[in-house]
Amino acid sequence: MSAYSCFAEFYDTLTLNVGYEQRADYLMRLFHRHHHQPGLTLDLACGTGSLMLELSRRGVDVFGADASSEMLAIAQQKFAEEDRQVLLLCQKMQRLQLYGTIHTCLCTLDSLNHLPSRDDVLKTFHRIAAYLEDDGLLVFDCNTVYKHQTVLADNCFIYDMEKVFCAWQNHYLKRDHQVVITLDFFEPEGNHYRRYSEQFTERAYSREQMTEMLGQAGLKIEAVYDDMSFSAPKENSQREIYVVRKRKNE
Repeated sequence: MSAYSCFAEFYDTLTLNVGYEQRADYLMRLFHRHHHQPGLTLDLACGTGSLMLELSRRGVDVFGADASSEMLAIAQQKFAEEDRQVLLLCQKMQRLQLYGTIHTCLCTLDSLNHLPSRDDVLKTFHRIAAYLEDDGLLVFDCNTVYKHQTVLADNCFIYDMEKVFCAWQNHYLKRDHQVVITLDFFEPEGNHYRRYSEQFTERAYSREQMTEMLGQAGLKIEAVYDDMSFSAPKENSQREIYVVRKRKNE
């Protein structure tokens, strides 16, 4: 059973506020702003496929990869319900293997923060660069150091929803701005609740660290935006969006 196996079952319920339609529209505007035709597009760490489906509806030739087979099964069902074809690969980001090149790679909703170490982030950038065409575009977002220090930190969050009750507990480790996250899910079952638990760690990186890792992979930052905008990030921005170009002939 893969990581996030329990999380997959409740993921869509807990992310109802993400606004996938708005995010897909934003990405289409971003492509236009950067004079980029998405072409063949990889949604890396695609999860249950909600963003990928929205992009497909907008005419993007998109396929997905994720380390969770449970997440991918849900994504497959979503595409099947609309009679859409989609290629889904069960792969870890840092071990990405494709059969050809891509023109665009997306990695959204803080997926890079979930990688176990800085070395894994660097490996992921190298794998993306290996398959990205010259002048191709990588667009990813990350939780900021500010968010880890002040919003997530040692805080707890409760989600009381019709289908699930979720207790989200964080433990902040200053080293690498790590947040150890424990999720306890309580699913109604008759007069009782069935409990499931997941634990994982997120790490935040500074702009300087990201720039260095991308440069080592032959990738160059073209712009950094505050979440869902085309404005520069602020000191208290919780998520930053990176627009990255593969350097030609490297």
